[in-house]
Amino acid sequence: MTTLLIHRARCIAVFDDANTELQDGSLLIRDGRIERIFASHEPLHAWLSPGAVDEVIDARHHVVVPGLINTHHHMTQSLTRAVPEVQNAELFSWLQGLYPIWAGLTPEMVKVSAQVAMAELLLSGCTTSSDHLYIYPNGVRLDDSIEAAHTLGMRFTATRGSMSVGQSQGGLPPDRVVEQEPFILKETQRLIETWHDASFGAMTHVAVAPCSPFSVSQDLMRASAELARAYKVRLHTHLAENDHDIAYTREKFNCTPAEYAQDLGWVGDDVWHAHCVKLDDAGTYLFAKTRTGVAHCPCSNMRLASGILPLRKMLDAGVPVGLGVDGSASNDAAHLLNEARQAMLLARVGRALEAPRVVDGRTVFGCDLGPSDMTPRDALRLATRGGAQVLGRAHELGQLSPGYCADIAMFRTDTLSMAGAAVHDPVGALLLCASGNADYTLVNGRVVVRQGAIATVDMGPLIERHNQLAVQLALG
Repeated sequence: MTTLLIHRARCIAVFDDANTELQDGSLLIRDGRIERIFASHEPLHAWLSPGAVDEVIDARHHVVVPGLINTHHHMTQSLTRAVPEVQNAELFSWLQGLYPIWAGLTPEMVKVSAQVAMAELLLSGCTTSSDHLYIYPNGVRLDDSIEAAHTLGMRFTATRGSMSVGQSQGGLPPDRVVEQEPFILKETQRLIETWHDASFGAMTHVAVAPCSPFSVSQDLMRASAELARAYKVRLHTHLAENDHDIAYTREKFNCTPAEYAQDLGWVGDDVWHAHCVKLDDAGTYLFAKTRTGVAHCPCSNMRLASGILPLRKMLDAGVPVGLGVDGSASNDAAHLLNEARQAMLLARVGRALEAPRVVDGRTVFGCDLGPSDMTPRDALRLATRGGAQVLGRAHELGQLSPGYCADIAMFRTDTLSMAGAAVHDPVGALLLCASGNADYTLVNGRVVVRQGAIATVDMGPLIERHNQLAVQLALG
């Protein structure tokens, strides 16, 4: 039994239904769960006496929020960040430039790159991440990523991606990086039976994740949905990411991406799709009606010029939306707090691009409406409760309430980037000021970032080996 007290925080943003924010509040954690929240007037003498708790963290200079949740990533891509040949490419040409490089991945590369990606996420205050590994050359297995999560101490949703339709069959990836569909299904079943834990507070989930309409068959999509539902695990894929994606679906399947998903059984509250930048109005209505989730990846969408997700329209319609950093080669970073900031800013810009309208006899421009389209607290809610909902964990993650998992991020308010901001609004400052790293990150009550440094691995040798492997992979 372990106990920890977060003592007298500058501000605790609970993100419960009442949007509670406590000044000078405290949190008691026991055995990985939040046991109690103390308001400023409640005495804490008993908990501060010697031996009462295992550790006390002085939080006078911290804003405390639920651990952030990353709903879409490709962690191996941290090995191919900023590759010059694809720095200025859109999605399809970017993929075609990188598939041949990724064909050289090894098990060690997957494990090391996952550790690097998770360390970066943990430092940004992210406590739960999914990862979409869909390429398996040279003996690579999803187990390599799962073992990395165990090493770093990150809560993990490992999605078994796949590609089965190569260029010779009209798909985008080279034939040498696709797999046979019977093997994909058998391996996915093995992973679920080996690693998926459905219990409350589980550290590892497994989801079923054929990659995209342009890299798998409709038969595999249907069979994957049947497999996932037989095991009661979640389903994940890419959908409607850019205009080429839309054109491919129309040409090959004579339908919209939303119709494609519906026809194959890929809608429902056990499904989440990455991107959906180009989802049409009918698709948005379908996703809202069926509670189908979306992983919004604003930095990647800007990096690849995919477009601007109509975020406020989706949220107002009732679509569950979380945030994702996407692959480290289409974002070149894995800072989830910054992703929330970019989601806020991009939503405002998107609204500002709308045509002017006349309301009650006066002209209203998009710039009049943009700033209120996504507030700092809206963006943090996406990064916490939104992500928990999309990953099917809203009953245990995403807010700081008694009984919930003790997944917590603590950011200092006395830093240079917060100067002149935290004195006014420490929660708003997290999104409006430069995105800093967490001072403490706790996963399941365990301190995995302490005073701004990863506490579970020695980062120096890890980064050095990661860079060696990145060069090795690029050289083939």
